[in-house]
Amino acid sequence: MVKCCYSHTSHLCALFVLSVQTPEATVELTLTSTTSQGRREIIGPTASACNTTHVPNSILKPSVVTKTMEELEEEESGDQFELNIAVTNPEKIGLYNHYGPFPCFSVSLQTTLPMFPNKMFSVRQRFSDFLGLYEKISAKHSLLGCIIPPPPQKSVVGMTKVKVGKEDSSSAEFVEKRRAALERYLQRVVAHPSLLQDPDVREFLERDELPRAVNTQTLSGPGLLKMINRASDAVNKMTIKMNESDNWFESKLQEVENEEQLLRRLHAAVDSLVNHRKELCSNTAVFSRSVAMLGSVEENSALSRALSQLAEVEDKMEQLHQQQTFSDFFILAELLADYVRLLGAVRCCFEQRMKVWQRLQEAQSTLQKKREAEAKLLWANKPEKLQQAKDDINEWESKVSQYERDFERVTCTVRKEVLRFEVRFVTSMTEMKYAVFLANWQPGVPKYNWVN
Repeated sequence: MVKCCYSHTSHLCALFVLSVQTPEATVELTLTSTTSQGRREIIGPTASACNTTHVPNSILKPSVVTKTMEELEEEESGDQFELNIAVTNPEKIGLYNHYGPFPCFSVSLQTTLPMFPNKMFSVRQRFSDFLGLYEKISAKHSLLGCIIPPPPQKSVVGMTKVKVGKEDSSSAEFVEKRRAALERYLQRVVAHPSLLQDPDVREFLERDELPRAVNTQTLSGPGLLKMINRASDAVNKMTIKMNESDNWFESKLQEVENEEQLLRRLHAAVDSLVNHRKELCSNTAVFSRSVAMLGSVEENSALSRALSQLAEVEDKMEQLHQQQTFSDFFILAELLADYVRLLGAVRCCFEQRMKVWQRLQEAQSTLQKKREAEAKLLWANKPEKLQQAKDDINEWESKVSQYERDFERVTCTVRKEVLRFEVRFVTSMTEMKYAVFLANWQPGVPKYNWVN
């Protein structure tokens, strides 16, 4: 059950309540967002379902100043450029590590942005190219406090089935799931003002046959190094306590952590719902075939005809259950899984701010030690070492000043990124609500038209 409610206060508050009931649990998620205009928005069949991203004019002139929610919405409602991106046509080509052919995806782009020389072009990229793109932009922009959309996770079992050439329903479902996830990933990347202007992103969108990414393998040297770094960061997070001077960051981080827990519970409930629907489809299909076989051997013609009609009804019900299973999976479960990972990326930008703060504290501590060492040299009357001590102090004073500017810049970026994430989060959830409503409404349209 999905419902969307609106209530008016001094500003319009969009309240999204998503409730999923399964035989094991009921989970309810509440999302709120404040907009600057006191008006009710009706969500129609927007281009989100058609892979369209409207890019604000500010993408050409990015700003690093702190923006409120109202300013961000006003910025995105200004001059906009259309950017349609789609990932289609998964196709097995080539050989990959002696495991057989690997899937390659077609990335198509149609845009009116002046930064692109062509308004429509298409390239083919491997899954490792998507992971390589994430590694490149993450290495540059995550240090600045940007929220980097995470790509879909690897699946050893699914990729093994695809590479060995096993053609079955589970393999086709895995490829379609990956295609849709890669498409959503690219849409989030190009919707980010800073990431769209990155040369690596433009190269990915415009160039075929990129150099193979070698840092994306889990058991490679860089992969193991990343695992060690993550473990080290986790230890530092537990041992370092930041003296937060801005209550906004403390409250927002708590909100993000709580929201991540709620979304994880909600995703688990939706995943359980999808599994139960799959089981219902399987049992309905078995029942339909059994009734059909029973009707074929029944000697009484009236009873045989009734059993055959019942088998047809059950077969149609199995198809409807199958369609509902796909809707629950691709509309609800997949989007929730994406946002669980996105909230992890939001936490990472808070952690990056903490790292910059820690570096500033260490520099200030080192500067204090240098000044104390200079005082000791003055007290001991050692003029031959004073000049070196003064040079060290000047060096560390410049470092402290630079780290202070870095901390202020990252703080500003994190605040802006979180506000932008909140706007897009509520918009995405509202569009998901519409998609669920549309999926449930369309099967009944012919019946209602017939009644009218």
